[in-house]
Amino acid sequence: MSKLTDAMSEAAAQVEKTMDRLLPKPIDNHSVLFDAMRYSALGGGKRLRPFLVLESSRLFGVAESCALRAAAAVECVHCYSLVHDDLPAMDDDDLRRGRPTTHKRFDEATAILAGDALLTIAFEILSDPDTHADPQVRCNLIAALAKAAGGQGMVGGQMLDMLAENEEFDIGAVTRLQRLKTGELFAFSCMAGAILGRADEPSRHALQAYAHDMGLAFQIADDLLDVEGRPEDLGKAVRKDGGAGKATFVGILGVERAHAQAEMLVEQASQHLEPFGDRAEMLSSVARFVVHRKS
Repeated sequence: MSKLTDAMSEAAAQVEKTMDRLLPKPIDNHSVLFDAMRYSALGGGKRLRPFLVLESSRLFGVAESCALRAAAAVECVHCYSLVHDDLPAMDDDDLRRGRPTTHKRFDEATAILAGDALLTIAFEILSDPDTHADPQVRCNLIAALAKAAGGQGMVGGQMLDMLAENEEFDIGAVTRLQRLKTGELFAFSCMAGAILGRADEPSRHALQAYAHDMGLAFQIADDLLDVEGRPEDLGKAVRKDGGAGKATFVGILGVERAHAQAEMLVEQASQHLEPFGDRAEMLSSVARFVVHRKS
């Protein structure tokens, strides 16, 4: 795992540097908002989605500077979702990445606005010619991220997650919930490299299938961490999902079957990468990483 760990650490540092450059610096009356944006987005996290952008981009020879901008954009969307998820009206969390959540560090209104600003700056980043010289490619990136983040993706999945607290969800419904809430942003992260590299349809289909299985494996692992993990490792509270009535894979399958399901999905995800050969080594490795992680 050391090769993967080194690659992920290097990618995280590159993405952090890029985001630091792209996010606005505090000035004048905007200082609190920009402070909150930077607090929410910088200085923590595995940067898993950006890593997928960078690795999928390498499959198609995309310039690193372009891939880093797309990686920063998807991470801004992810960070916005965490800020809003942590709010009292949603998951009501006090800790994120081992430090106070944005609404605790600032206030609820500032947290909402910081999340809004992180979401919108993602599309500003993608629309810039520095992301890609071809305006059609930029439009394709924007459309794909908008769909992945919106009502047909992450936001729609979050709505289902809230409904599931008062309804009985079977395994099919939970799978759909998590495919939208978590999987669509993973899918965009893998597809971003294919869009930037103008990849052919078979390559896009293979990455989409990989992302689908890897995303579900990630969510199962996340559900297991809520049951088996430690707050000091995760940097947030644990065992909240069951008490909140959340619909989870662990709640339906049980711990043992959930572990087995995650392992099966990882194997499937790796098989989808076979057309890329050794060039997809890191993508295959990260799929295994997500189910064995401790945080």
